Amino acid sequence: MTSYKFSDVSWTPGKKFLLIAGPCVIESQEISLHIGRTVAEICTKLDIPYIFKASFDKANRSSSGSFRGHGIEHGLEILRHVKQTLGVPITTDVHESNQVAAVAQVADIIQIPAFLCRQTDLLIAAGESGKAVNVKKGQFMAPWEMKNVVEKVRSTGNQQIMLTERGTFFGYNRLVNDMTGIAQMQALGAPVIFDATHSTQLPGGLGTATGGQRQYVGLLANAATAAGVDGLFVEVHPNPEKSPSDAATIFPLDQLENLIRRCLAIRAAAEQY
Repeated sequence: MTSYKFSDVSWTPGKKFLLIAGPCVIESQEISLHIGRTVAEICTKLDIPYIFKASFDKANRSSSGSFRGHGIEHGLEILRHVKQTLGVPITTDVHESNQVAAVAQVADIIQIPAFLCRQTDLLIAAGESGKAVNVKKGQFMAPWEMKNVVEKVRSTGNQQIMLTERGTFFGYNRLVNDMTGIAQMQALGAPVIFDATHSTQLPGGLGTATGGQRQYVGLLANAATAAGVDGLFVEVHPNPEKSPSDAATIFPLDQLENLIRRCLAIRAAAEQY
């Protein structure tokens, strides 16, 4: 398995459990720093690598009136400040290929949103940036279909590829997770991260916004860890109900440490057999 380098952080899948966490969208520099600092302290305590995540633009909100973020210029300024102040690697998502060059100057991982995971030009641009590329599996795709996605990024010579499982559409406004998909995507030669918060979404469930079932974040994180996932993606907030994006699924910041401790215990137990 390829080893990864994110600024001063090295990660070898299978040896360390990776945590990608932060707010769904950048609200302010102050909140971003508070969340990032709190999670960084947890990860230092638990001896696991940490990547700060926040979006400068949520271009796929259910309603055109929903808060989208601060935009690329101001958003990247905040992300750069978080990175320099806290000394942590950064990831954020891109929606258009012409955003990649600017984002690559700040981010250590270029994230491709699930709905855009088949967009060839976007994948190629992300691969050519030379940064690690994390592609979220589309809700409309089977795990084995991600082979073509991986090959598009690898065609640029970039081997720093990660995949994220975040659920599959099932019926109306519901996502389900097939834990066998973790092993199927790992077989493509890429580590797999499990998105524990977006997997609890009820897409469009509130009509003009996405609903969710936050109470199942821990259950799904436990199951994915037991299934051998390489790390977790968890969106967190100090006051979830007041989050301007994904309020129904974002996880309470003060509960994150217990969640990660439990997952690490599950991982340690599974490695004994």
